Amino acid sequence: MSGKIVVVTGASQGIGRATAVRLARDFAAVVLVARSEDKLKETERLIVAAGARALVMPADLSVPSAAVEVVSKTLAAFGQLDALVNIAGAVPQVDVLEMSDEQWDSGMALKLHGARRLAVQAWPALEASQGSVIFTSGNSALIPKAGYAAVGTINAAIVALAKAFADKGLPSGVQVNSVLPGAVMTGRRRSYLEHWAPAHGMTVEEATAKFPKEAGIARYGEPQEIAELMAFLLSPGAKWMTGSALRMDGGEVKAV
Repeated sequence: MSGKIVVVTGASQGIGRATAVRLARDFAAVVLVARSEDKLKETERLIVAAGARALVMPADLSVPSAAVEVVSKTLAAFGQLDALVNIAGAVPQVDVLEMSDEQWDSGMALKLHGARRLAVQAWPALEASQGSVIFTSGNSALIPKAGYAAVGTINAAIVALAKAFADKGLPSGVQVNSVLPGAVMTGRRRSYLEHWAPAHGMTVEEATAKFPKEAGIARYGEPQEIAELMAFLLSPGAKWMTGSALRMDGGEVKAV
Protein backbone atom coordinates (compact mmCIF):
# COMPACT_ATOMS: atom_id res chain seq x y z
CA MET A 1 0.00 0.00 0.00
CA SER A 2 2.92 2.29 -0.63
CA GLY A 3 1.88 5.93 -0.87
CA LYS A 4 -1.51 5.48 0.78
CA ILE A 5 -2.85 7.57 3.68
CA VAL A 6 -4.95 6.39 6.62
CA VAL A 7 -6.71 8.35 9.37
CA VAL A 8 -7.02 6.59 12.74
CA THR A 9 -9.15 8.12 15.49
CA GLY A 10 -8.67 7.29 19.15
CA ALA A 11 -4.99 6.85 18.30
CA SER A 12 -3.69 8.07 21.65
CA GLN A 13 -4.08 4.75 23.50
CA GLY A 14 -5.44 1.22 23.56
CA ILE A 15 -6.83 -0.32 20.38
CA GLY A 16 -6.44 2.99 18.53
CA ARG A 17 -2.74 3.26 19.22
CA ALA A 18 -2.12 -0.42 18.46
CA THR A 19 -3.98 -0.07 15.16
CA ALA A 20 -2.13 3.08 14.15
CA VAL A 21 1.23 1.44 14.82
CA ARG A 22 0.23 -1.73 12.96
CA LEU A 23 -0.97 0.24 9.94
CA ALA A 24 2.36 2.05 9.76
CA ARG A 25 3.66 -1.15 8.14
CA ASP A 26 1.12 -0.88 5.31
CA PHE A 27 0.55 2.85 4.76
CA ALA A 28 2.93 5.64 3.87
CA ALA A 29 1.41 7.97 6.44
CA VAL A 30 -0.90 7.68 9.43
CA VAL A 31 -2.99 10.65 10.58
CA LEU A 32 -3.40 10.40 14.36
CA VAL A 33 -6.57 11.86 15.85
CA ALA A 34 -7.53 12.08 19.53
CA ARG A 35 -8.03 14.71 22.22
CA SER A 36 -4.67 14.29 24.00
CA GLU A 37 -1.81 15.83 22.03
CA ASP A 38 0.81 14.49 24.45
CA LYS A 39 -0.38 10.91 24.05
CA LEU A 40 -0.62 11.32 20.30
CA LYS A 41 3.02 12.39 20.22
CA GLU A 42 3.91 9.12 21.95
CA THR A 43 2.07 7.26 19.19
CA GLU A 44 3.82 9.41 16.59
CA ARG A 45 7.22 8.23 17.81
CA LEU A 46 6.14 4.62 17.37
CA ILE A 47 4.83 5.33 13.86
CA VAL A 48 8.06 6.99 12.78
CA ALA A 49 10.07 4.12 14.25
CA ALA A 50 7.99 1.75 12.12
CA GLY A 51 9.03 3.66 9.01
CA ALA A 52 5.92 5.70 8.18
CA ARG A 53 5.11 9.38 8.36
CA ALA A 54 2.73 10.64 11.01
CA LEU A 55 0.52 13.69 11.31
CA VAL A 56 -0.60 14.50 14.84
CA MET A 57 -4.03 16.10 14.90
CA PRO A 58 -5.52 16.82 18.34
CA ALA A 59 -9.29 17.10 17.98
CA ASP A 60 -12.48 16.51 19.93
CA LEU A 61 -14.65 14.67 17.43
CA SER A 62 -17.77 15.28 19.49
CA VAL A 63 -17.54 18.87 18.18
CA PRO A 64 -19.21 19.02 14.73
CA SER A 65 -16.51 21.22 13.15
CA ALA A 66 -13.73 18.76 14.05
CA ALA A 67 -14.53 16.37 11.18
CA VAL A 68 -14.14 19.14 8.62
CA GLU A 69 -10.81 20.14 10.15
CA VAL A 70 -9.43 16.59 10.22
CA VAL A 71 -10.28 15.87 6.59
CA SER A 72 -9.21 19.26 5.23
CA LYS A 73 -5.84 19.14 7.03
CA THR A 74 -5.24 15.57 5.87
CA LEU A 75 -5.91 16.51 2.24
CA ALA A 76 -3.81 19.65 2.56
CA ALA A 77 -0.88 17.63 3.90
CA PHE A 78 -1.07 14.59 1.61
CA GLY A 79 -3.50 15.35 -1.21
CA GLN A 80 -5.41 12.10 -0.73
CA LEU A 81 -7.20 9.89 1.79
CA ASP A 82 -7.33 6.13 1.32
CA ALA A 83 -8.72 4.77 4.58
CA LEU A 84 -10.55 5.93 7.68
CA VAL A 85 -10.54 3.88 10.88
CA ASN A 86 -13.01 5.14 13.50
CA ILE A 87 -12.00 3.91 16.95
CA ALA A 88 -12.52 6.95 19.21
CA GLY A 89 -15.29 6.87 21.76
CA ALA A 90 -15.84 5.66 25.31
CA VAL A 91 -19.43 5.26 26.48
CA PRO A 92 -20.30 5.42 30.22
CA GLN A 93 -21.36 2.14 31.81
CA VAL A 94 -24.45 3.19 33.77
CA ASP A 95 -27.65 1.28 34.48
CA VAL A 96 -30.48 1.96 32.03
CA LEU A 97 -32.70 3.37 34.79
CA GLU A 98 -30.00 5.70 36.10
CA MET A 99 -28.34 7.12 33.02
CA SER A 100 -29.06 10.80 32.40
CA ASP A 101 -29.89 12.46 29.09
CA GLU A 102 -26.54 14.23 29.27
CA GLN A 103 -24.69 10.92 29.61
CA TRP A 104 -26.62 9.43 26.71
CA ASP A 105 -25.92 12.47 24.54
CA SER A 106 -22.23 12.51 25.48
CA GLY A 107 -21.80 8.86 24.59
CA MET A 108 -23.48 9.29 21.22
CA ALA A 109 -21.76 12.58 20.38
CA LEU A 110 -18.29 11.07 20.07
CA LYS A 111 -18.58 7.39 19.22
CA LEU A 112 -21.60 7.53 16.91
CA HIS A 113 -21.92 11.06 15.55
CA GLY A 114 -18.19 11.81 15.57
CA ALA A 115 -17.54 8.76 13.40
CA ARG A 116 -20.56 9.49 11.19
CA ARG A 117 -19.51 13.09 10.53
CA LEU A 118 -15.95 12.07 9.77
CA ALA A 119 -17.10 9.46 7.26
CA VAL A 120 -19.39 12.00 5.58
CA GLN A 121 -16.60 14.58 5.28
CA ALA A 122 -14.09 12.00 4.05
CA TRP A 123 -16.51 10.42 1.55
CA PRO A 124 -15.56 12.43 -1.59
CA ALA A 125 -11.86 11.69 -1.03
CA LEU A 126 -12.62 8.03 -0.36
CA GLU A 127 -14.66 7.82 -3.56
CA ALA A 128 -11.71 9.28 -5.46
CA SER A 129 -9.34 6.67 -4.00
CA GLN A 130 -11.88 3.84 -3.83
CA GLY A 131 -10.88 3.64 -0.23
CA SER A 132 -12.08 1.97 2.94
CA VAL A 133 -13.83 2.83 6.20
CA ILE A 134 -13.93 0.85 9.43
CA PHE A 135 -16.37 1.66 12.23
CA THR A 136 -15.54 0.22 15.65
CA SER A 137 -18.52 -1.11 17.56
CA GLY A 138 -18.38 -3.85 20.21
CA ASN A 139 -19.88 -7.24 20.95
CA SER A 140 -22.28 -5.59 23.42
CA ALA A 141 -24.26 -4.67 20.30
CA LEU A 142 -25.30 -8.33 20.30
CA ILE A 143 -25.69 -8.83 24.06
CA PRO A 144 -27.05 -5.55 25.51
CA LYS A 145 -27.54 -5.64 29.27
CA ALA A 146 -29.13 -3.28 31.76
CA GLY A 147 -25.85 -2.37 33.44
CA TYR A 148 -24.35 -0.95 30.27
CA ALA A 149 -27.39 -0.16 28.18
CA ALA A 150 -25.83 2.80 26.36
CA VAL A 151 -22.78 0.79 25.34
CA GLY A 152 -24.90 -1.89 23.72
CA THR A 153 -27.37 0.56 22.19
CA ILE A 154 -24.74 2.83 20.64
CA ASN A 155 -22.67 -0.12 19.42
CA ALA A 156 -25.75 -1.58 17.73
CA ALA A 157 -26.40 1.77 16.07
CA ILE A 158 -22.83 1.84 14.79
CA VAL A 159 -23.22 -1.57 13.15
CA ALA A 160 -26.37 -0.33 11.39
CA LEU A 161 -24.66 2.91 10.39
CA ALA A 162 -21.72 1.03 8.89
CA LYS A 163 -24.10 -1.14 6.90
CA ALA A 164 -25.81 1.95 5.51
CA PHE A 165 -22.48 3.51 4.51
CA ALA A 166 -21.47 0.21 2.89
CA ASP A 167 -24.62 0.29 0.78
CA LYS A 168 -23.82 3.87 -0.23
CA GLY A 169 -20.31 2.83 -1.21
CA LEU A 170 -21.23 0.02 -3.57
CA PRO A 171 -21.54 2.13 -6.74
CA SER A 172 -18.29 4.01 -6.18
CA GLY A 173 -16.17 1.22 -4.72
CA VAL A 174 -15.87 2.53 -1.14
CA GLN A 175 -15.53 -0.42 1.22
CA VAL A 176 -17.14 -0.14 4.67
CA ASN A 177 -17.13 -2.66 7.54
CA SER A 178 -17.54 -2.68 11.30
CA VAL A 179 -15.45 -4.45 13.93
CA LEU A 180 -16.97 -5.70 17.20
CA PRO A 181 -14.26 -6.32 19.81
CA GLY A 182 -15.01 -8.11 23.05
CA ALA A 183 -13.18 -7.65 26.33
CA VAL A 184 -9.78 -6.25 25.40
CA MET A 185 -7.25 -5.43 28.11
CA THR A 186 -6.48 -1.76 27.53
CA GLY A 187 -5.27 0.94 29.90
CA ARG A 188 -8.86 2.15 30.24
CA ARG A 189 -10.03 -1.31 31.30
CA ARG A 190 -7.20 -1.62 33.83
CA SER A 191 -8.13 1.76 35.29
CA TYR A 192 -11.78 0.70 35.52
CA LEU A 193 -10.84 -2.52 37.33
CA GLU A 194 -8.63 -0.61 39.76
CA HIS A 195 -11.61 1.53 40.77
CA TRP A 196 -14.21 -1.24 40.63
CA ALA A 197 -12.33 -3.82 42.70
CA PRO A 198 -12.12 -2.03 46.08
CA ALA A 199 -15.72 -0.85 45.77
CA HIS A 200 -16.78 -4.51 45.56
CA GLY A 201 -14.45 -5.88 48.23
CA MET A 202 -12.01 -7.49 45.81
CA THR A 203 -8.38 -7.18 44.95
CA VAL A 204 -7.57 -5.94 41.48
CA GLU A 205 -6.30 -9.42 40.63
CA GLU A 206 -9.60 -11.02 41.73
CA ALA A 207 -11.63 -8.48 39.80
CA THR A 208 -9.49 -8.97 36.71
CA ALA A 209 -10.03 -12.73 36.82
CA LYS A 210 -13.76 -12.42 37.48
CA PHE A 211 -14.98 -11.29 34.09
CA PRO A 212 -13.40 -13.93 31.82
CA LYS A 213 -14.82 -16.67 34.04
CA GLU A 214 -18.30 -15.15 34.00
CA ALA A 215 -18.13 -14.50 30.25
CA GLY A 216 -16.94 -18.02 29.50
CA ILE A 217 -13.75 -16.95 27.75
CA ALA A 218 -10.19 -18.12 28.28
CA ARG A 219 -8.64 -14.66 28.55
CA TYR A 220 -8.90 -11.00 27.67
CA GLY A 221 -7.99 -9.91 24.17
CA GLU A 222 -4.98 -7.75 23.40
CA PRO A 223 -5.11 -4.47 21.45
CA GLN A 224 -2.62 -5.84 18.94
CA GLU A 225 -5.01 -8.68 18.05
CA ILE A 226 -7.75 -6.23 17.11
CA ALA A 227 -5.17 -4.18 15.21
CA GLU A 228 -4.32 -7.20 13.07
CA LEU A 229 -8.00 -7.59 12.17
CA MET A 230 -8.15 -3.92 11.20
CA ALA A 231 -5.07 -4.36 9.02
CA PHE A 232 -6.61 -7.35 7.27
CA LEU A 233 -9.81 -5.41 6.50
CA LEU A 234 -7.70 -2.72 4.82
CA SER A 235 -5.60 -5.19 2.87
CA PRO A 236 -6.10 -6.17 -0.79
CA GLY A 237 -7.17 -9.63 0.33
CA ALA A 238 -10.30 -8.23 2.01
CA LYS A 239 -11.33 -5.77 -0.67
CA TRP A 240 -14.47 -7.73 -1.66
CA MET A 241 -15.63 -7.76 1.96
CA THR A 242 -18.01 -4.87 2.58
CA GLY A 243 -21.04 -4.38 4.79
CA SER A 244 -19.75 -7.01 7.21
CA ALA A 245 -19.70 -6.87 11.01
CA LEU A 246 -16.68 -8.80 12.25
CA ARG A 247 -16.75 -9.91 15.88
CA MET A 248 -13.53 -10.77 17.73
CA ASP A 249 -14.32 -11.57 21.36
CA GLY A 250 -12.72 -14.88 22.34
CA GLY A 251 -16.06 -16.65 22.07
CA GLU A 252 -18.00 -14.52 24.56
CA VAL A 253 -21.11 -14.31 22.35
CA LYS A 254 -22.51 -17.83 22.41
CA ALA A 255 -25.27 -17.37 19.83
CA VAL A 256 -24.83 -18.14 16.15
